[in-house]
Amino acid sequence: MKPEKKKIILGVTGGIAAYKSADLCSKLTGAGFDVHVIMTASAQQLITQRCFLTLSRNPVICSLWDVPDWKPEHIELSESADLCVVAPCTANFIGKYTHGIADDALTTTALAFTGTMLLAPAMNCRMWRSPAVQDNCAILRKRGVQFIGPEKGRLACGDEDVGRMSEVPQIVEKIQQLLAGKK
Repeated sequence: MKPEKKKIILGVTGGIAAYKSADLCSKLTGAGFDVHVIMTASAQQLITQRCFLTLSRNPVICSLWDVPDWKPEHIELSESADLCVVAPCTANFIGKYTHGIADDALTTTALAFTGTMLLAPAMNCRMWRSPAVQDNCAILRKRGVQFIGPEKGRLACGDEDVGRMSEVPQIVEKIQQLLAGKK
């Protein structure tokens, strides 16, 4: 009998680094994880649902309202997942998650999830340095939320500064460490 695959929620928000999330999904699925993608409306402006459906081999959640049966999908998924990763993680998601705002499928699932949460921030350097974002990250760290990045490098705006999402191999390594019980 095969051991049960670890289930990972992959939240994809509307940062330009959403294209890296497709690679992350592919690498996690290839490593034997059961990946369930939740996309925000903004993420859907940058990358398609079909891409993640193909890579994860699981239905992609884009709305709280398109549920095929009676079960509240976000609650069922939040109860069965081993880890929740948001990559890219925008300032918008960080603010909503910090302050308990649940107005879409991803924030609702994240707030219902009680396991290990990993955020991979990706945003403009000025946004990352914003006192509001830094305060929100400090609150989340106190609550036990794990972070990877952001990294220094070329940003979408052309600046060379901190704000890039960590590279996929580093995120995969961090996920494996967290699932092995190492922080």
